Amino acid sequence: MKINCLHYMSSGTIVPRVVFVIILMLLMTKGHAQQSLAVIANEKGPPSELSFVELKSIFMGERQRWNSGNKVLIALLKTRNKIGIEVCDKVYNMKPDEMNKYWLALVFQGKASAPYFFNSTTELQDFVAENPGAIGIIDDNVTVSDIKQITIDGKKSL
Repeated sequence: MKINCLHYMSSGTIVPRVVFVIILMLLMTKGHAQQSLAVIANEKGPPSELSFVELKSIFMGERQRWNSGNKVLIALLKTRNKIGIEVCDKVYNMKPDEMNKYWLALVFQGKASAPYFFNSTTELQDFVAENPGAIGIIDDNVTVSDIKQITIDGKKSL
């Protein structure tokens, strides 16, 4: 049995299906677009601007104190959270499990203090507002007035 492809394409059934599949695929990939992230900090301690290299160094636990003398307190959303997963990818360039193992090893070796992990953006923002030296990464919606948004390489979001 020989199938004539031109017959199916010209009959009007295959082309609309192909177009439908392409549109469906585009819509599905749009839902997986990367989240826009904002770096926030307590008014006391962190500078208002950082390079991405400096930010990564801070979040990798390589920097322990700010120039003001305040201890660096890293605040992150838990890695089962959509934003937490995005932070693992964008900042750590790791999968969530890899980032958790990285921090366990660093803390176990006594090289850094563990980050503070939160279930919600609101909890994270409240922690940052209440603790001098705290820095965190959230989605682009800053809702607490006692914190500042850090500019990274001249941009307000990652």
